[in-house]
Amino acid sequence: MRHPTFTHRLQRKRRIRARISGTQERPRLTVFRSHTQITAQVVDDISGKTIVAGSTREAKGKPNKEGAKKLGTLIAAKAKDKKIATVVFDRNGYKYHGCIKEVADAAREAGLKF
Repeated sequence: MRHPTFTHRLQRKRRIRARISGTQERPRLTVFRSHTQITAQVVDDISGKTIVAGSTREAKGKPNKEGAKKLGTLIAAKAKDKKIATVVFDRNGYKYHGCIKEVADAAREAGLKF
Protein backbone atom coordinates (compact mmCIF):
# COMPACT_ATOMS: atom_id res chain seq x y z
CA MET A 1 0.00 0.00 0.00
CA ARG A 2 1.28 3.44 -0.89
CA HIS A 3 1.64 6.26 1.57
CA PRO A 4 -1.56 8.37 1.65
CA THR A 5 0.17 11.69 0.96
CA PHE A 6 1.78 10.18 -2.13
CA THR A 7 -1.56 9.29 -3.65
CA HIS A 8 -3.07 12.64 -2.63
CA ARG A 9 -0.26 14.45 -4.44
CA LEU A 10 -0.90 12.41 -7.57
CA GLN A 11 -4.61 13.24 -7.42
CA ARG A 12 -3.78 16.96 -7.11
CA LYS A 13 -1.28 16.59 -9.95
CA ARG A 14 -3.92 15.08 -12.26
CA ARG A 15 -6.36 17.90 -11.50
CA ILE A 16 -3.70 20.54 -12.17
CA ARG A 17 -2.48 18.92 -15.39
CA ALA A 18 -6.05 18.76 -16.72
CA ARG A 19 -6.05 22.58 -16.77
CA ILE A 20 -2.40 23.43 -17.44
CA SER A 21 -0.57 22.79 -20.68
CA GLY A 22 2.59 24.32 -22.10
CA THR A 23 2.83 25.67 -25.63
CA GLN A 24 5.80 26.75 -27.69
CA GLU A 25 5.12 30.43 -26.92
CA ARG A 26 4.39 29.78 -23.24
CA PRO A 27 5.94 26.49 -22.05
CA ARG A 28 5.26 24.80 -18.71
CA LEU A 29 7.75 25.11 -15.84
CA THR A 30 7.37 21.99 -13.71
CA VAL A 31 9.11 21.27 -10.41
CA PHE A 32 9.82 17.86 -8.86
CA ARG A 33 10.99 17.43 -5.30
CA SER A 34 12.75 14.37 -3.91
CA HIS A 35 14.79 13.71 -0.78
CA THR A 36 18.10 14.06 -2.62
CA GLN A 37 17.44 16.92 -5.05
CA ILE A 38 14.93 19.29 -6.61
CA THR A 39 14.58 19.33 -10.39
CA ALA A 40 12.83 21.75 -12.70
CA GLN A 41 12.02 21.52 -16.40
CA VAL A 42 10.59 23.86 -18.99
CA VAL A 43 8.44 21.67 -21.25
CA ASP A 44 6.62 22.22 -24.54
CA ASP A 45 3.66 19.85 -24.20
CA ILE A 46 2.56 20.13 -27.83
CA SER A 47 5.80 18.74 -29.22
CA GLY A 48 6.46 16.71 -26.04
CA LYS A 49 9.99 18.03 -25.59
CA THR A 50 11.94 19.39 -22.66
CA ILE A 51 13.43 22.74 -23.62
CA VAL A 52 15.41 23.48 -20.45
CA ALA A 53 16.19 21.36 -17.38
CA GLY A 54 18.14 21.83 -14.19
CA SER A 55 18.56 20.44 -10.69
CA THR A 56 19.93 21.50 -7.34
CA ARG A 57 22.94 19.28 -8.02
CA GLU A 58 23.70 21.26 -11.16
CA ALA A 59 23.09 24.52 -9.27
CA LYS A 60 25.49 23.36 -6.52
CA GLY A 61 22.81 23.43 -3.86
CA LYS A 62 21.09 21.16 -1.39
CA PRO A 63 17.40 20.19 -1.60
CA ASN A 64 16.34 22.98 0.76
CA LYS A 65 15.14 26.58 0.40
CA GLU A 66 18.59 27.97 -0.43
CA GLY A 67 19.12 25.30 -3.07
CA ALA A 68 15.65 26.01 -4.46
CA LYS A 69 16.56 29.69 -4.88
CA LYS A 70 19.69 28.71 -6.79
CA LEU A 71 17.66 26.36 -8.98
CA GLY A 72 15.07 29.03 -9.79
CA THR A 73 17.80 31.45 -10.83
CA LEU A 74 19.53 28.77 -12.92
CA ILE A 75 16.32 27.77 -14.74
CA ALA A 76 15.47 31.40 -15.48
CA ALA A 77 18.95 32.03 -16.90
CA LYS A 78 18.77 28.92 -19.10
CA ALA A 79 15.28 29.92 -20.29
CA LYS A 80 16.52 33.41 -21.17
CA ASP A 81 19.31 31.83 -23.25
CA LYS A 82 16.62 29.92 -25.20
CA LYS A 83 14.63 33.19 -25.59
CA ILE A 84 11.79 32.13 -23.29
CA ALA A 85 10.26 35.02 -21.34
CA THR A 86 6.91 33.67 -20.09
CA VAL A 87 6.00 30.27 -18.67
CA VAL A 88 3.09 28.49 -17.00
CA PHE A 89 4.02 27.27 -13.51
CA ASP A 90 3.17 23.66 -12.67
CA ARG A 91 3.65 22.87 -8.99
CA ASN A 92 3.25 19.16 -9.81
CA GLY A 93 0.74 18.46 -7.03
CA TYR A 94 2.93 19.89 -4.28
CA LYS A 95 1.56 22.57 -2.00
CA TYR A 96 2.74 26.05 -2.93
CA HIS A 97 5.06 26.78 -0.01
CA GLY A 98 8.62 26.09 1.06
CA CYS A 99 10.95 24.91 -1.70
CA ILE A 100 8.32 25.05 -4.46
CA LYS A 101 7.54 28.69 -3.65
CA GLU A 102 11.26 29.54 -3.49
CA VAL A 103 11.88 28.11 -6.98
CA ALA A 104 8.98 30.17 -8.37
CA ASP A 105 10.00 33.38 -6.59
CA ALA A 106 13.65 33.08 -7.64
CA ALA A 107 12.65 32.45 -11.26
CA ARG A 108 10.39 35.52 -11.18
CA GLU A 109 13.16 37.66 -9.69
CA ALA A 110 15.54 36.45 -12.40
CA GLY A 111 13.15 37.65 -15.11
CA LEU A 112 10.67 34.88 -15.96
CA LYS A 113 7.02 35.91 -16.17
CA PHE A 114 4.29 33.57 -14.92
